[in-house]
Amino acid sequence: MAIKLRNEYGPVLHMPTSKENFKEKGPQNASDSYGHKQYPANQGQEVEYLVTGTHPYPPGPGVALTADTKIQRMPSESAAQSLAVALPSSQTRVDANRNAPAGGEYRHPGASDRSQPAGMTPAVMEAGNAKNSALMAKKAPTMPKPQWHPPWKLYRVISGHLGWVRCIAVEPGNQWFVTGSADRTIKIWDLASGKLKLSLTGHISTVRGVIVSTRSPYLFSCGEDKQVKCWDLEYNKVIRHYHGHLSAVYGLDLHPTIDVLVTCSRDSTARIWDVRTKASVHTLSGHTNAVATVRCQAAEPQIITGSHDTTIRLWDLVAGKTRVTLTNHKKSVRAVVLHPRHYTFASGSPDNIKQWKFPDGSFIQNLSGHNAIINTLTVNSDGVLVSGADNGTMHLWDWRTGYNFQRVHAAVQPGSLDSESGIFACAFDQSESRLLTAEADKTIKVYKEDDTATEETHPVSWKPEIIKRKRF
Repeated sequence: MAIKLRNEYGPVLHMPTSKENFKEKGPQNASDSYGHKQYPANQGQEVEYLVTGTHPYPPGPGVALTADTKIQRMPSESAAQSLAVALPSSQTRVDANRNAPAGGEYRHPGASDRSQPAGMTPAVMEAGNAKNSALMAKKAPTMPKPQWHPPWKLYRVISGHLGWVRCIAVEPGNQWFVTGSADRTIKIWDLASGKLKLSLTGHISTVRGVIVSTRSPYLFSCGEDKQVKCWDLEYNKVIRHYHGHLSAVYGLDLHPTIDVLVTCSRDSTARIWDVRTKASVHTLSGHTNAVATVRCQAAEPQIITGSHDTTIRLWDLVAGKTRVTLTNHKKSVRAVVLHPRHYTFASGSPDNIKQWKFPDGSFIQNLSGHNAIINTLTVNSDGVLVSGADNGTMHLWDWRTGYNFQRVHAAVQPGSLDSESGIFACAFDQSESRLLTAEADKTIKVYKEDDTATEETHPVSWKPEIIKRKRF
C-alpha cells in the first residue's frame, strides 16, 4: 500500500484533512460494526494516511495466506469516503469507473466474494485488489469437438503361426500381406480370403520386422538372430544379407525415394544400408539402450528412432548425426508412426502417447489413457490413430483432438492363456478399410469399420471439458 501511494499519488503535495481523517497519536481506537478498529478523530496533530487492504491476498505467487493476511481490515465508511474524496484520480481508477456495471456496484475480478461496506468505492477496492488481479489464473484450454469416426469391429481371425506374431506388413498392390513370428518363419497371406499363400524359412530366431519394397520386388526381414535379409519374391529366396549388428535387430524401414534400408537393434545403434551393394552407409550411434523402432520419410528429418533409453532422435541422413533429441518421455519408446498427410508424428510409451511436429520435434499434445506398454502405433489418412499394447488392449483415437473414441480388447483364441493377449504390431491395408493386428495368441486379427454405425447410434461422448495437459 505504501508503494502504491508513493507511485500513484506522489505528485500530490498535500491532502486536505477532515474530521474523520487519521492521526499518528491519540486515544484508543473504537471498533466499527465489523469488529475492526476505526480511525480516531483528528485532534490537531500532524496526520499520516494509512490505507489497509480490503481483502486478503498473499505476498506473492505460490505463497499461502498467513494468519495475519487472512484477516480483513476495513476502514470505517466515513474514513473511506473522505479518503476517496481527497485522493486524485489515477488512470486505474478512471478505467475502473469506465468498466463498472450500471448499478454502481463495481467488483474487481480478483476481489473477495464477501460483502463490502455500503460506502466502499472503486478506488479503495482497487487499492486492495490490484495485487490479486495479477495472480488470477488464465482460462484453461478446452478440447475442440472431435471428428466422428465409425467404430471398428473384428470380422476375421487368421491362424497358422506356431508362435507369437511379432510383425506385419501389407504389400503395395494390396493383394497380400506378410507376417513374421517367434516360430522363426515368415508367412505370406492372401488379404481378401485370409488363406496362407507361402511360408519362408531361413531365420534361426524370432522374426521381429518385415517390410515390402515399393520400388522393387523385394521383401526385407530382420530378427533376434542379428540377421537382416533381403528376399527376392520372384524366386522366394534370400539374395542378400546385411551383416553388422551386434545384437538382436528389432525393426527396419525402407526410405520411400532412395534405395536405402534402415535397421535398429538392441546394440543401441541404427544402421543405414545401401540396398543393392549391402554396404553399411552409416552407423547411427547415440542412444544408450536398445533402439526399438525406426521410421523413414522423404522430407527432413529423414530418419526417426525411438529407444528404450526413453528418447526419440531425429537424424540427419547425409551426415549420419543426430539433429534433435526429444527427452520428454519418462519410459521406453517402442513405437513411432508418421502421419501420411500432415507433417507430424506420434510416439508411444507407457507414460503417454505424444504428438510432435516436424522438422524440430515441437511438442503438440499428450494422448493419455492407454495405461499399458504400447508396442505399436499406426494411423490412416482419415485421422484414426491406433495404439496396441502388451495387455491385448487396442485404443482408437482422433488424431487432431486426441479424443479416444473406441477401446477394444479381443478375446484370445481357445487354447491360449489369458495372459497371451498382447498386440505386437498393427497396420492398415492400402485401402485403409481393414486393420490387421499381430498378436501373442499366434493369430492375426482383421478389423473393419462398422457400416451400420451412425452418429446417432454411436455418438461422440465429448464435452468441452478442460484439457489436463501434463507438463512434458
